[in-house]
Amino acid sequence: MKKISPRVKGIVCILFAAFGFSMMTVFIRLAGDVPTAEKAFFRNIVALAVVGVLLAVKRVPLKPEKGSWPFITGRAVFGTIGMLLNFYAVDHLVLADANMLNKLSPFFAIIFSVLLLREKPTAVQIGGVLTALLGSVLIIKPGFEGAPFVPSLAGFISGAAAGLAYTFVRKLGARGENSLRIVFYFSLFSTLLTLPFFLVSPVQLTGHQLLMLLLCGCSACVGQFGITQAYLLAPAKEISVYDYSQILFAAGLGYLFFRQIPDGWSMVGYILICGAGVGMFLYNKRRDAALNGK
Repeated sequence: MKKISPRVKGIVCILFAAFGFSMMTVFIRLAGDVPTAEKAFFRNIVALAVVGVLLAVKRVPLKPEKGSWPFITGRAVFGTIGMLLNFYAVDHLVLADANMLNKLSPFFAIIFSVLLLREKPTAVQIGGVLTALLGSVLIIKPGFEGAPFVPSLAGFISGAAAGLAYTFVRKLGARGENSLRIVFYFSLFSTLLTLPFFLVSPVQLTGHQLLMLLLCGCSACVGQFGITQAYLLAPAKEISVYDYSQILFAAGLGYLFFRQIPDGWSMVGYILICGAGVGMFLYNKRRDAALNGK
């Protein structure tokens, strides 16, 4: 029997992660009229418990590497901002729109890498960023009659905040920081920040809502650990493009559960953003092959 390659295993893991994150957005909607911060609390308390157990089992010390605290703090703060805005967008937009706007994060990561890490962008990267931003305009539809501008803007900013958070993660990775510790402090910060909203919430959760919120947290864990395992099995240049499958999952689940159908402008926006993502993937793969003399 032919052995499955690490690349194929990585693709399977990233597809599981995409499905997990898509299901998370479904459970956010199914939880109904619960404040955004309270939904975020349940998403993070589950992740915090799981990561805490893994840290204990693997005996990973809680003390970060020397000089890591500023970057851990930046990852936690901007990751939490991005998550809260993404949850708000999910509650008010077509699921596929909200997921697509959040997928702008890799393009914002390029922008912040230039500003914070002093990296020099290539012409292809600049073109990819501009194409993705154009696609986001078609999804947000500023000034278009009937377009939910505020939730769309929230989704756009969530992608920017996530991109900044991932830039801090890159910096931490370069410093040799443990990935479990990074996730732990992000989950701890976001849990503590949203805890007061849960404690003073005027909403009395029903059994159904509590179940949906717990499933939201579990789905987020599937996504988080699926994508972590994917990048442990295979390099990003080989598998990152499959992360855009989340848009297909979100569109399908949005129709299945809520009978949502993205409009024509949004569909064009999806094509532009996904096209920019695929183009960047192929460009990076070709550039790496050239550098390695293949």
